[in-house]
Amino acid sequence: MPYDSVVLVKQVPDTANVSAEAMKEDGTVNRAALPTVFNPEDLHALEAALEVKDRFGGTVTVITMGPPKAGDILRDCVFRGADRAILVTDRRAAGSDTLATSYILSQAVRTLENYDLVFCGRQAIDGDTAQVGPQCAEKLGITQITYLEEVVSIEGKTARVRRNIGHGWEIVEAQLPLMFTVIETANTPRPAAARRVMAMKRAVAPAEVESAVRAANPKAPDEERQAEVDGRLAPLREKGLVFEQWGLDEIGADPERCGLSGSPTKVYRIQSIVLTKEGYTEVPGTEEGIRGLINELVVDRTLG
Repeated sequence: MPYDSVVLVKQVPDTANVSAEAMKEDGTVNRAALPTVFNPEDLHALEAALEVKDRFGGTVTVITMGPPKAGDILRDCVFRGADRAILVTDRRAAGSDTLATSYILSQAVRTLENYDLVFCGRQAIDGDTAQVGPQCAEKLGITQITYLEEVVSIEGKTARVRRNIGHGWEIVEAQLPLMFTVIETANTPRPAAARRVMAMKRAVAPAEVESAVRAANPKAPDEERQAEVDGRLAPLREKGLVFEQWGLDEIGADPERCGLSGSPTKVYRIQSIVLTKEGYTEVPGTEEGIRGLINELVVDRTLG
């Protein structure tokens, strides 16, 4: 029996290269100023969905929410085997925290209508909250299984999976549809397939083309820019090389629940901590040794 899987993926700032421009004045992440990567655990979520497709048949649809350049990870997904890729992008969604993001993504999944399994990484490296997956499951009204390591079997509408519980693992059974959050020990993500890269390397989301045209012709009238966009997209559409793109209206989302207006979380500060001291100091495990360590940390302004 084939199963339709949905994978929620995210393009995240490369936290290994955080710069001073990492934060805007309004307290949101300045994503445009930071290099980006495919969120690591989302790659494992994609691989888990592709393995289900390999074993049981069906389809894999990937959804990402973000700015135009998020099209990069959609290409990566189809290179690895995804059948369908959707970019959810809308200026009104900018600044969304986990509450707003999970609402938007759940609306996107609901728009698909037919799905059996929803996969996402346990957490994203830019926030490390591990909240979006569970919140999506709650909003969709489906069962969630966190810390997925392996889909053991699926028979009819019943799935048996192994999940990590920290000090071991357990096998759980639940009825479809299901939401899984996947951890990095679940699998080894497959590389991009050369044939798919050659076939899909020119695939784009409309927003990517719109962004490129706007950058090349910043002073051109809107009608002229739109004509250029349409002209570039037309031959790509004929070849099936244009990703689907949805805004808040297409997924039936309430704008008041999206973006900053739907986000109670506020970021106070983002810091890049650089360790400059070389070598190491051995601290004896005595009260005097600990006092000396604390005093050194206070003097260095690491504490206090």
